[in-house]
Amino acid sequence: MRLNALAVAALAFVAPSSAQYFSNGWTPGQAVPTDVPPASSFEIDTTPLPSPRQGESGFSLATGPVAQLLNRLGINITERLEAAQANLEIWDRRIPLITDENYNDVIVNEALTEEEAKNRVWFLIITAASSQSSSISLYADKQFDEAYNTTLIENDLPHVRWGRIDYMNVTYITTKWAIWNVPVVVAVSDRGNTLRFWRASQIRLRPELLREFLKSGMWEHTPPWQTSFAPGGNREFVMEWQAIVMTKYYNIIRVVPRWALYILTGLLGSLIMNFVHRGRKPGTTKTNPAPPPGAVEPTASGTSTAVAPATSVATPVKGKRGKGKK
Repeated sequence: MRLNALAVAALAFVAPSSAQYFSNGWTPGQAVPTDVPPASSFEIDTTPLPSPRQGESGFSLATGPVAQLLNRLGINITERLEAAQANLEIWDRRIPLITDENYNDVIVNEALTEEEAKNRVWFLIITAASSQSSSISLYADKQFDEAYNTTLIENDLPHVRWGRIDYMNVTYITTKWAIWNVPVVVAVSDRGNTLRFWRASQIRLRPELLREFLKSGMWEHTPPWQTSFAPGGNREFVMEWQAIVMTKYYNIIRVVPRWALYILTGLLGSLIMNFVHRGRKPGTTKTNPAPPPGAVEPTASGTSTAVAPATSVATPVKGKRGKGKK
């Protein structure tokens, strides 16, 4: 057995020595080979990738792992994107959309001369059409857009600028202006320091009437907001602080999934109930104290009887005296 193992090992060493891929090596006096094998080459594919269509980008939130992650967190990003696209279709895109971010740049710090700034009027409408549930807001937006389109054709209101505020997505401005119901029409002048408000019931929402309202100057007959909380008032900081707090609160709530809000509200309600009933021990019931002796007790017939306590008093007997010896 040991000889067989040695023979197998010898064959294992001898077999590779006869392989063709082993070279004899260089010997003295032999010329150095100058033939170099050609290097392997490859062609680079320069075909350009298809470019995205106009108005589209290569990255999409509606599909892919980002959308799946947001759906697991309870955020329906597809629904929100569709709602945003629908909002652009129901509104005239030529009318600038005023937001919390661009209000100062567009209205307050608008590049104007002194004479232009004196005559400049921003005619704004605040609606909640983005919620897709307010028919009054949709009607107001339609009339406002028609009035704007007619003004562009006639070109008879050069000092008036038109704008729109989405109540559902603008928090700071609407809170600072104390607007809680829409639709509302606002005339902003003096670089945002003079404000006039009209509700839908106070102004006729017709294209020709809105234009006549601006052309005749009737909008100036409405007194501006000049309370202590108005712009320039001594208590304006109260409205500004409230607007800042509400904006931060809204920015947090809008990204929290609905299921998380349900859990948080349930926990908050449980904490409030426990705080209200913190003085009462569980399992205890309120019992009526026992009536004192001689108290009036109600009977089944609805009448009451008084039970007088029984007392024993010794009464003297007349004519009886103790007998003694005489």
